[in-house]
Order: sequence, then C-alpha cells, then structure tokens
Amino acid sequence: MKNQVKEMEDEAEKLRKIQEQTMEEQLQDGEGEGEDAETAEADSRSVHVGQVDYSATPEELQEHFAGCGTVNRVTILCDRFRNPKGFAYIEFADAEAVDAAVALHESEFKGRQLKVTAKRTNVHGHGKGGKGKGKGKGGKGKGGWYGGKGKGWGGKGYQPYYRPKTYGRGRGFRPY
Repeated sequence: MKNQVKEMEDEAEKLRKIQEQTMEEQLQDGEGEGEDAETAEADSRSVHVGQVDYSATPEELQEHFAGCGTVNRVTILCDRFRNPKGFAYIEFADAEAVDAAVALHESEFKGRQLKVTAKRTNVHGHGKGGKGKGKGKGGKGKGGWYGGKGKGWGGKGYQPYYRPKTYGRGRGFRPY
C-alpha cells in the first residue's frame, strides 16, 4: 500500500514538472496572448449601437456610419429564433473613426434615436466574485413552514402533499 502511494506521488511530481515546462515554453513563445491582443485591438476600433430598428440591415447601418470612416464589419445580434435583438456592433478600419461614430450618439435612424458608445473589451471572470444569496433555510425569511416565504420543507422548491401535524409542540413532534 505504501509503495502504491509513493508511486502515485512520484507520478504527480513528474506531471507537475511537465506542466511547468510547457507553461514556460508558452510564455516564451507568446502563445495565448496573440488572440487577446487581436480582440482588444479590434474592440478599440469598434462601437456598440443600441436602439437599432428591428428591420435594419447591415448595409443600411454601414451606409449610416459611412461618414465616420471605412467600415470593416457590421454585426447585428439575433436571438435563437433569428430575430434581431435591437443592437449591433460596427468595426471600423481605423481607431479614429470610433470618435466620429460616437458623435452620432442620439442621431435618428429609421425613426429611432441610436445609442452609440465605444465598445468595451470583455474581462473574463469580472464581477463573478462575492457571496451569493443561495437557497435553503435561514436568513431573510426563506425556507421552512415557519419562515415566511418558504417553499415547502427547508426551501427545496416543492410543497409536500402531507404536512406533519405538530399539535402546537414544535416542528418535528409526532404523537404516534
């Protein structure tokens, strides 16, 4: 038994060394940073356009923003049923065109006022920390029969068909 534990520890140590070597090689080669740099650079040349009319086409948006600079790409986001969500992203060839596009904030397009802002780069994991409320007993009047907004026994989200009778002697009392 001790020999098996020793072998497993040795194997784990070898794996750690291999991982360290690959991480060092990636850092030296610059892998993983290229994609982030490309997206950050593309985001610096892009704007977010809100309040876009649902019948708008990419060609019409490109024509509306043509005075700002050369438009590389127009992306109108749609839901899973292929219905437009009402906002779009426009990527320009030059970063200077973003300032000109933001100047079109509150301009009218197809009877609606557009909301134009510079696109921000998403930071992975931002805002994911902290404590959540959670479910279950205790705190803020949740859970149980005696806790106010309870959802059955212990906040499980169901109402049982049978509620134990306590006869006024506490929660778990059953005479028989």
